[in-house]
Amino acid sequence: MADGKKANTRVLNDKEYLKELIKKLKEEAGELEKEPSVEELADIKEVLIAIRQAMGVHSGELEDTRRKKAASRGRFKEKIFLESIE
Repeated sequence: MADGKKANTRVLNDKEYLKELIKKLKEEAGELEKEPSVEELADIKEVLIAIRQAMGVHSGELEDTRRKKAASRGRFKEKIFLESIE
């Protein structure tokens, strides 16, 4: 490293890698919450791509699933917030 420090690293197994990616997604979501920006969105998208790949999910499969769920459960664009169910 440029400052003379040594980085200690190791290669994660598949289960550890997915777990750490999910932790990273939470971290990035927290950063987006603090400072909404296109840069933070890009970070989240990058982590989501890595999670999808780690899970062995093809991008087309993910998009098909997203579309089906949006058709059956709706989307967020109407800004409707569920407060409770009685």
